Amino acid sequence: MRLLLINPRFPESFWSFRWALESVVPGHKTVNPPLGLATIAALSPPGWEVRIVDENIESVPLHPNADVVGICGMGVQFRRQKELLAYYRSRGCYTVAGGSYASLCPELYQDLAHTVISGEAEYIWPRFCRDFEAGRPAPVYQETGVVSLADSPVPRFDLLQVDRYQAMTVQFSRGCPFLCEFCDIIVMFGRKPRTKSVEQIRRELEALRTLGARNVFFVDDNLVGDKRQARELLRFLGAYQREHAYPFRFGTEASLNLAHDAELLDLFRRAGMSWVFVGIESPDEASLRETRKLQNTGHDLLASVRTLYRHGLEVYAGFIVGFDHDTVDTFERQYEFIQASGTQAAMVGLLTAAPRTPLHQRLQREGRLRNEFHAVDNTRPDTNVLPRQMSYETLVTGYRRLYRQLTTDAAIAGRLRQKLRYFRDPAPGPRRSLRESSSILHRFLRHGLLPGGPRRLWHFLRSLPWLRPHLMAAAVEDWIVGLSMQDYVRRHIASAEQSNPLPLTVLLRRVEAALHHFRQKGSLRVALVEEPAARLILSIRTHHAEDAALFRRIRGPLEGWLRRSRAGLTLYLEELHTLHTGELDRLLQRLARYGDRIRIVVHEHLRERVHVDSSRFELALVPAQG
Repeated sequence: MRLLLINPRFPESFWSFRWALESVVPGHKTVNPPLGLATIAALSPPGWEVRIVDENIESVPLHPNADVVGICGMGVQFRRQKELLAYYRSRGCYTVAGGSYASLCPELYQDLAHTVISGEAEYIWPRFCRDFEAGRPAPVYQETGVVSLADSPVPRFDLLQVDRYQAMTVQFSRGCPFLCEFCDIIVMFGRKPRTKSVEQIRRELEALRTLGARNVFFVDDNLVGDKRQARELLRFLGAYQREHAYPFRFGTEASLNLAHDAELLDLFRRAGMSWVFVGIESPDEASLRETRKLQNTGHDLLASVRTLYRHGLEVYAGFIVGFDHDTVDTFERQYEFIQASGTQAAMVGLLTAAPRTPLHQRLQREGRLRNEFHAVDNTRPDTNVLPRQMSYETLVTGYRRLYRQLTTDAAIAGRLRQKLRYFRDPAPGPRRSLRESSSILHRFLRHGLLPGGPRRLWHFLRSLPWLRPHLMAAAVEDWIVGLSMQDYVRRHIASAEQSNPLPLTVLLRRVEAALHHFRQKGSLRVALVEEPAARLILSIRTHHAEDAALFRRIRGPLEGWLRRSRAGLTLYLEELHTLHTGELDRLLQRLARYGDRIRIVVHEHLRERVHVDSSRFELALVPAQG
C-alpha cells in the first residue's frame, strides 16, 4: 500500500515569522513540522510505503502515486484541506481526513472524504489500515475512549525534511487541568493530563539527535499540567543534556503558575529550556475570572513574568481582547502591560469562540455569535464574537490600533529594555557557529536595521545591553522577532486606509493603462471583483513568441497593486507559449513575497509544463475533468 500524507499550507499568521525566516535566517522554510503526520506514519503497517508532504515547505504532487491520501488540518487549514480532498478524490485516490478540526467537527468532513479519522489516532488509525487492506474501510473512525500515551510510537522523523524547519517537535503530555472557557484543548484531550514515559522521550530525542536537530519544541499545551510528571521529565532532560553536552535548545508551553514553583523553575533551567509560551490573556482580573482562567489570578502578573526572566527563560505570551468585561480602555491597559512586561513576541488575538468550547455554547445561547464568520483564526482582525461593552467595529478598530502601537520601533526598543532589566543569563544549550552568527547579523543589518533609517538605528542602539555584552545576541534576536511582527502587522492587520492610500479603481486604471497593448491583442484580460473580498483578476493567453514581453511588463503594475493595497490577485493561466515558462517563473519569483494573497489557476492541459510552488502561492486545484 502506498500512503501519501499531506499537511496543507497554513495561511500566514503571527506565528509564521515569515519576514525572519525569509530575510534573516535563511534555509528554514517554516517554523514546525507536522508532528501528527509523522506519528500517523509510525502507526501505519510496516509494509506500507509512506510519504509525507508538507505544503508549507514544498508543492503538493498533482499526479500522486498513492492508494490512500491522508490530509490533516487545523481550523485555519480547513479551506485548503477541503480543496486538497476534492482534488485527490477527483483523481481516483482514496481520501482520508483527520487532524484537530476533524476531531472537533467531524460532521463537516463526511461529504469531503471517503473516511474521517476523528480523535487521537493511536488506536483508530491502525484499525482503519486493517479495514482498508481487507477492502472494507468505514466512513468514520471516532475515538471515544482514553488513549494511553504508552501506546504512542516514536514519530517517523526520518520522513521529514528536518533542515527545512526552525524547530522539531516532541509531545510529552496531552490534556490540561484548567477550565479556560475559550479553550478547545480540554474538549479534545480532557482535563486529566496523560504522559509518555521518559524512556519514550529518550527514544524520540535520540532519533532527532541522529538527524542533526538542535531546536526542539515540546508542543504540550501545558507541560506543567501534571507537575509530578513534569518534574520527572525535567530531571531526565537535565541528565540527558549533561550526558550529551547539551545538544538541544528546548522550548515549550506552560501555564503561568510555573513562575510560583521554584523547584520547577530550577529544573527548567537545568534541562536547557530556553523559552516558554504562556497564556496571560489579560491584566484585568475581572476578565480572567469571567473566562475561568483562575490560575492567573491571585498573583502579580508582571512579577510572574519577571520571575521567568530571572531564570533565563525567554517569554512568548498570548493576550486576548474582547472579553465581556473589556471596554475601550482595555486596549491601552493591554499596551501598557505588554510594554512593561518586555514580552517581544506578544500575540494579541480577538476573543474567538471555537466550536464545542464552553464559550461557543454560552454565546450561542446568548445570541452573540456572528454566523457569517467561521471561527478558525484569532490572529486576524475578525472574530465570530459580538462584544458586550463596545460595538464590533470599535473592537476591531481598537485591535488594529493596539497592534500598530506595539510594532513601532520605539515600542520594540522599549520592551527589550524592560526585559533586560530582569533577564538572567540564558539556559545552557547549543550555540551557533561564528559563521552562522555573522551571517544572521549581516542579514539583520541589511534587511532589518538599515531600511529603518537613522531613527530605527537610534532605537536599536539605545536598547542594547552595553554593560552585558554576552546578551547582545539575545537582544538582536528580540529585534528580529519585533521586526517580523511589525512586517506581519503592516501587511495583514493595519487598516485599509493606512495601507491603501489610493482607491482600488485608481490602481486598476494604472494596471490597465500599462497593459493596454496586450489587452488589445487578446493576450490578457483584466477585471476587478470587490465581493466578498477585493481581488484583481488577470487571464493570460500567450500564443506567440513575442508575447514574452507581457510577463516583463506586468511585473511592475502587479507589484504596485500588491504593495499599495491589501487586495488579492488571481492569475488564470489559460494558454502559455512553450517559450514562456521561464518568463512566468521570473514573474512569480518577483511576486513571491506577496504569495499568500495570490491565487493561481492553471488550466489542466498546462499542468505538465507549468510548475507553481504551492508552498508560496495559493495554487487552485480544480477537479481533473474541469
